[in-house]
Amino acid sequence: MTDPFSETSRLVAEATPGDNALAVSVSELSGRLKRMVEGEFGHVRLRGEISGYKRAASGHAYLCLKDDAAIIDGVMWKGSAAGLPFQPQDGIEVIATGRLTTYPGRSKYQIVIERMELAGAGALMALFEKLKAQLSAEGLFARERKQPLPYLPRVIGVVTSPTGAVIRDILHRLEDRCPTHVVVWPVKVQGQGAAAEVAAAVRGFDALPADGSGGVPRPDLVIVARGGGSIEDLWAFNEEPVVRAVAECRIPVISAVGHETDTTLCDYAADLRAPTPTAAAEMAVPVLADLRLTIEGYAQRTERCARRYHQRGGEKLAAAARLLPRRDQLLGPQRQRADDLAGRLDRALERRVIQARGTLDRQAGALRPAVLTRRVEAARARLSDLWRLVESLNPDRILERGYARVEARGDGHTVTDAAAARAAGALRLVFRQGQTVDVKVERGGGRTYLAGRPEQPTLL
Repeated sequence: MTDPFSETSRLVAEATPGDNALAVSVSELSGRLKRMVEGEFGHVRLRGEISGYKRAASGHAYLCLKDDAAIIDGVMWKGSAAGLPFQPQDGIEVIATGRLTTYPGRSKYQIVIERMELAGAGALMALFEKLKAQLSAEGLFARERKQPLPYLPRVIGVVTSPTGAVIRDILHRLEDRCPTHVVVWPVKVQGQGAAAEVAAAVRGFDALPADGSGGVPRPDLVIVARGGGSIEDLWAFNEEPVVRAVAECRIPVISAVGHETDTTLCDYAADLRAPTPTAAAEMAVPVLADLRLTIEGYAQRTERCARRYHQRGGEKLAAAARLLPRRDQLLGPQRQRADDLAGRLDRALERRVIQARGTLDRQAGALRPAVLTRRVEAARARLSDLWRLVESLNPDRILERGYARVEARGDGHTVTDAAAARAAGALRLVFRQGQTVDVKVERGGGRTYLAGRPEQPTLL
């Protein structure tokens, strides 16, 4: 055991003669190591399997690259991580390009990754299967999530490149089968940013108001389409944002990505997969000519059914009519009774005429000329007596004997006493043959006089 108090092991460090190894700080040593490592390994390409991948809130990505015998830490800054053409997953073999550096805070070295690529098609398929298993476990590919396609969509939304042959094939096929209103949402279908644009387009169609108040009609069906290509070309349709957008879309979606042999995760999430974009157009709408033939067939069947129903109704009516009694059987008693009543009516009328004729003869016997003459003379005598009575009661007849009738000048009523004369004030005396004299009632000395023209006042 070394003696701490011996000359070779001292408690306090002291400089010794001939010793030129000066003590350096930890930071200084870390800095020397950093400069040496970065100078020696300023550009490296590492092949390894991703382990412990995580994305910090800052946007930077941290991971480890490993093989069978060793492991190295790695970091990818926010700008480089955002430009990755795929979503890194643990267990995927990649080739990372960058530079080695040290992290003094933990006394370890690491690689700063500037670019990361999948290590060949095998690694790409491994990532594909890993994503497929993960999303399938979440139920995104479940059959019960699938929505039925509308039979005759009024508006079809297409998510694809606006300049490629895909959109032309879809439009031509729709025009041939059944012309339909098509709304195209232009997107990139390959390269950096393609997945984000496709996912945004699907969610954009899904967010349109159903009443068309947004200015763009909401589609009844959405087609996500792209032409054929390698797995790298189609990889945007395997990205998780696209798969989730398609699976969560409330509008039925047809996936038409690549050719018949190409398969993407978008195909599994969609409500229906089409082998080609042209086939998607065929699945979207029926053939208009076939639809017209079907409708005509239904019309003919409806007409035949109506005619058959009418025919059967006539047969049932005829069968029921045969069970009813004949018309003569129903109306015979009524006809006989009507004849009986008619005969009785004739006899009754004849008796009534005979009775009326007898009454008329009896009454006519009392209307002989002599009898009528006596009745007329008697009536004339009664009329003369009545006329003499009327003449005797005529108030104007007495005026011929020197009397006069006093009338109120205002209303022409006959005045019969002095009080009425005083009340009237102005009077009129009526003589025979209608002659009149106007008089005025005057008061004097407590007495009332008639002042006339030209007679003298008369005391009343």
